[in-house]
Amino acid sequence: MTLHHPDGIAGPRLLRLGFMPLIDCAPLVAAARLQLDRKHGLQLQLHRQASWAAVRDKLLTGELDAAHALSGLVHGVQWGIGGVQADLSILLTLNRNGQGIVLSHPLAQALSAGQSLLEAFADLRRSPVLAQTFPTGTHAMWLYYWLAAQGVSPLRAIRSVVMPPPQMADALARGELDGYCAGEPWAQQAETLQVGRRVVTSGEIWPDHPEKVLACRRDFAALEPETAVALTATLLEACRWLDEPGNRSQAAAWLAEPDIIGLPVAQIAACLSASDAFGRHRLSFHEGGAVNFPYLSDGLWFLSQFRRWGWLTQERTESDWVRQVAEVHGTARYREAAASVLVQVPAAEIRRSVLCDGIVWDGHAPQAYADAFAIRAH
Repeated sequence: MTLHHPDGIAGPRLLRLGFMPLIDCAPLVAAARLQLDRKHGLQLQLHRQASWAAVRDKLLTGELDAAHALSGLVHGVQWGIGGVQADLSILLTLNRNGQGIVLSHPLAQALSAGQSLLEAFADLRRSPVLAQTFPTGTHAMWLYYWLAAQGVSPLRAIRSVVMPPPQMADALARGELDGYCAGEPWAQQAETLQVGRRVVTSGEIWPDHPEKVLACRRDFAALEPETAVALTATLLEACRWLDEPGNRSQAAAWLAEPDIIGLPVAQIAACLSASDAFGRHRLSFHEGGAVNFPYLSDGLWFLSQFRRWGWLTQERTESDWVRQVAEVHGTARYREAAASVLVQVPAAEIRRSVLCDGIVWDGHAPQAYADAFAIRAH
């Protein structure tokens, strides 16, 4: 496949892709190692980042062409929450599930002994300090949702701090944190170091939730539509490969390398194959394309939580929400890429889910959904 190059240079289109050292960067790594990029006229150059803020900043300045990103980060930037506003696009969803909430041993043991989370926190006689990875990111949203479902206000009852995931287990060991929410293998790392315990997986909070996406600037997708489609198709093939039996052991070896994650292969492999105590909610990358479609309802859920926590004002109407999410998610571009690699797409652009508190989310009336929660900003 030959792509038009904006600089007129012949050969594969070089793209700089950012990633964080997490298990769910696997599609980017697999795409490069399997040279799936070359068949689509691309050359992927992967760049490990130190934090999600660095991913955001380099994406916006053009230092990165696209990036492995938190779903909520994209929507937060799109609405200018807590920082600069910029127009972004989601090319595809890279994975579902695969994150966890960790608590210190005393707190985890209190829960195991039958105490409520409120009671366990009260025993600390101070505000618990819990870390997440980015203010509007998925880890903050899973942590806040789970806390609220336990009757704990994340805005008033805890102190929430932002920290890169590789630093969290060590901070827990030093007593600087009482817990955290992070992607694997950094939730598992607390158990490996014996400094804390995973008390809930993200898939138990929202079964088959959207997690990381491949994001780019809107102008990149608009100015180079063929490149955006080719990049989407490349990552779709990588996600499909990762869900095929037997391939995750090879992926684990790649991810364990020092320039990707840099932890033992066995630890990486355990995260790739892990499921919760009930055998559900396994980290998934494809599932016949069901994982990868950028459902509009997924984007609207993040906006509902932004409103719930007081970050999205009531000045913007529900029609504004729907229009903005449709522009970010670019489902027409995704459908074109999926067709090129024979990946099925769902008939509907919204889906129905039941979260851990039993409340149904189906993508309809997102503002009323947000305002109905007993624990919220106001």
